[in-house]
Amino acid sequence: MRQPILEARNITKRFGGLTANEDVSLRIDAPIGQVVSVIGPNGAGKSTLFKMLSGFLKPTSGQILLHGQDITGLAPHRIAQLGLVRTFQETTIFPDLTAMEHVSLAHQLHRNASDLEVVLGLPRAIQDEQTLGASAREILALMELSAVADTQARHLPQGLLRLLGMAMGLATRPQVLLLDEPYAGLNPEETNRAVAITRKVAAGGVSVLLVEHDMKAVMAISDRIHVLYFGKKIAEGTPAEIRNNPQVIEAYLGQEDEEIGL
Repeated sequence: MRQPILEARNITKRFGGLTANEDVSLRIDAPIGQVVSVIGPNGAGKSTLFKMLSGFLKPTSGQILLHGQDITGLAPHRIAQLGLVRTFQETTIFPDLTAMEHVSLAHQLHRNASDLEVVLGLPRAIQDEQTLGASAREILALMELSAVADTQARHLPQGLLRLLGMAMGLATRPQVLLLDEPYAGLNPEETNRAVAITRKVAAGGVSVLLVEHDMKAVMAISDRIHVLYFGKKIAEGTPAEIRNNPQVIEAYLGQEDEEIGL
C-alpha cells in the first residue's frame, strides 16, 4: 500500500470549552494530482482544519503527516518548505505591484543568492533573477494571466486576483496546494474558468485540497469529498456518493438544492 501524500490522523482542536474540530481524519492518496474537497455548512470547522494542516494552528491532539513525515505543529514557513502551501480566503496583495512582481516575490523561498549578493548584484543573484523570472512567466501563462503580467494588482478584477493568489502559491513549488474558498465572489463564468485552471494545475503534478462553498464547482472538480458538520467528519466519498448520502442531505437541510448542488 502506497504512503498517503497528506494525512491527518484523528486531529482535534479545542479553544477553551469550544471544540472546533473533533477526531477528524483525512488523507490524500497517490497518485499526485488529485483534487480533494472539504465541505460543510458555515461553522463546520473547515477553516480551522485548514489552519491546522498548514501550521497556523497547532492541534490539541492528533497527528498530521506529509509524505509520512510528521509535520504536526511545525511553523507555516517550515511546512511550506516541505511542500505544503496554503492560499487564503482574502486575496492578499500589494496594490502597487504587478502580477509578475507578485509571482516573482513568491519565488523567494527558492532563491539561492543571499541578501548581500542580491544587494550587490553578484552573479548568483543575477542567475536567480533569470531563472525565477522564467518560472514566473510560465506560471502566469498556466494561470492565463500573461496578458496582465505588467498590470498593477489594484487594477485587476476579483476573478483575476483569485487566480493571482493561486499563482503565488504555485511559485513556492508545492506538492500539496491548499486552496481556501478559491471561487468565492466569482460569477459563473469566472468560476468555470477558475475550476478549469485548478484542474490544469492538478494535472501538472500538484495535489489540491480545497475548502469551498460553491457546491456546483466542488462537484465538478473533486475526485473525493470530505464533509464536516459541527466539527466532525460525517461523510467521505466521490461526488456521486456525497450527493446521495442521507447524512449530508440532512446536514444541509433547509438550504435550496440548487444552492448546495445536492
